[in-house]
Amino acid sequence: MTYAFIIFGSFVLLIIFLFNNLIAKKNKTEEAYSSIDVMLKKRTDLVPRLISTVKGYMAHERETLMEITQLREKIINENPMANDRFHLESQLGMMLGKLQVRAEAYPDLKASENFLQLQAALNEVEEQLSAARRAYNAAVNSFNNALEMFPSNIMAKMMGYSRKTLFVIAEEEKNAPEVSF
Repeated sequence: MTYAFIIFGSFVLLIIFLFNNLIAKKNKTEEAYSSIDVMLKKRTDLVPRLISTVKGYMAHERETLMEITQLREKIINENPMANDRFHLESQLGMMLGKLQVRAEAYPDLKASENFLQLQAALNEVEEQLSAARRAYNAAVNSFNNALEMFPSNIMAKMMGYSRKTLFVIAEEEKNAPEVSF
């Protein structure tokens, strides 16, 4: 009787441990996603200030400015799902990078204190965003491992959990942007 009780108690403790571990990993991925979301919002909020500062100087870059504005509006108004949002945000990041590179051709703009402050703020946000993406991928990797490893995979199936997608860079973003003046 005592032996059976110990086995049953151990089994119950294992189930509780697996359940709580999966919940903690799921919550960690959601927290990491939220951190990315906060950084993306911060970057999105910088875009109008950057564009208004740049507009007067970069008369020949209207197309780039319009693309950035359209991407920002699409992100804000459509509220896309995670994978689509990551793709749109990556495109916005690429466009902002191109804008900063193109700014090199405008000495007056480069000397503008407002532009320099915005550029520094944008660089800081991009660094924080990069760190948040790494934390998200680490959390997702841990969660996905738990979904596939025995015995937590059994509990994960019972809980209806499925794999989460890692944040990856699109092929076109892996290459340095080509900018010509």
